[in-house]
Amino acid sequence: MPQILKVSADHSEEDVITRAAAIVSRGGVIAYPTETIYGLGVDATNEQAIRRIFEIKGRNFNNPISVIIGNAQDVYPLVRKVTGIAQKLMDAFWPGPLTIVFESADSVSPLLTANTGKIGIRLSSHDAARKIAKATGKPLTATSANLSGAPECMDADQVIQQIGDKIDAIVDLGKTSSLLASTIIDASCEPAVIFRPGVISREIIQKFIHLK
Repeated sequence: MPQILKVSADHSEEDVITRAAAIVSRGGVIAYPTETIYGLGVDATNEQAIRRIFEIKGRNFNNPISVIIGNAQDVYPLVRKVTGIAQKLMDAFWPGPLTIVFESADSVSPLLTANTGKIGIRLSSHDAARKIAKATGKPLTATSANLSGAPECMDADQVIQQIGDKIDAIVDLGKTSSLLASTIIDASCEPAVIFRPGVISREIIQKFIHLK
């Protein structure tokens, strides 16, 4: 069984976040809530930890893994450039459930990009998700905390049932608020392209930018 990191009389939310960040920083794997579903978090600069995610999920290495950052400025070391389209999306929807795809910097692991040269990045509107990334000082992987092809998880119990014996800890802050994952949009090209529909609809995005 994984450690269950939960707010209690003995542990504040800040304490839970500090403990979760410590596990990530030493190469561990956590499940944690976002504003959409529970995600699997490791230090996205640690290739050994990233490989564990593929093993845990039974995921194909041809599938990229997106990341969550702690602050908007944390995007810059991870990307070649922030296009005008990307900046408009960041201004309009971050923090929030929008994963923006950029051309990745050379330092980004090809395990995250699946050798596409592109990286999906999100500044989450869920305080805990964002604060864990901020506390580690590293991008935090944000793939769903489930077995590949299985239903996505909205609470800690669902995570335990699917992958509880394979991860180090679960940040249990209750049920997430959405059945949908984040919307993924490629802003490295013009016009931008929605890779995956999600919480933020095409109609809302089109109020800010032109879409293919």
